[in-house]
Amino acid sequence: MENTSEKKDKNSVKKPLKHICIGLVAHVDAGKTTLSEGMLYLSGQIRNMGRVDHGDTFLDNYETERERGITIFSKQAEFIWNDTSITILDTPGHVDFSAEMERVLQVLDCAVLVVSAVDGVQAHTVTLWRLLKQYKIPTMIFVNKMDQPGTDRQLLLEDIRSHLDENCMDFSLMDEGGEMQENLAMCDEQVLEEYLETGRIPEREICRMVRERKVFPCYFGSALKLQGVEELLKGLERWMTPP
Repeated sequence: MENTSEKKDKNSVKKPLKHICIGLVAHVDAGKTTLSEGMLYLSGQIRNMGRVDHGDTFLDNYETERERGITIFSKQAEFIWNDTSITILDTPGHVDFSAEMERVLQVLDCAVLVVSAVDGVQAHTVTLWRLLKQYKIPTMIFVNKMDQPGTDRQLLLEDIRSHLDENCMDFSLMDEGGEMQENLAMCDEQVLEEYLETGRIPEREICRMVRERKVFPCYFGSALKLQGVEELLKGLERWMTPP
């Protein structure tokens, strides 16, 4: 018979957490800090979601930042989402503080590039993309402010694919199969062979393609209204693997 102490020891062993360090990068006013607030709020790390225009966000805690409504210094916070421990780094979006942002890139496992649905891909967004490529950082894209009138999901995706990379894909369609699976298979010869043989792509192969920057998952929503933020968190948990 198993003694009580042995049973207690076995029960106390928890499943190890996967840990990833992510950086939020964006052109100024794309809503990067608001997205970080939404992630922290949904994970239960903060009780109330602050707003940049109210000067009460969790990460923009320097007086100058609250006065100007922009991020100047990189900040970090940690939270747990299901079985994934996430360290989040909110970086400056203003071009004047890009050196501070670039310094942070060197410690990231992955990045979330925030694009404004109102402005689309801007010149500084392209600069950030080049830096992410230079540092070989796996990247997801969150198209923010989709609650604004006149935003068109398909046109925005086309804009992103033409200015950043043609392998940026709408991962909200992932579980629908069909064309999405075919497009993914075309990103990697090994995956294409397996897809032609079996008609499916294993999740581990999708994770590998994301890690190797062969595909870039895109999500759409409104950080301010918490639309699409949970889907982004689930995507980080599902597709981003530590190096």
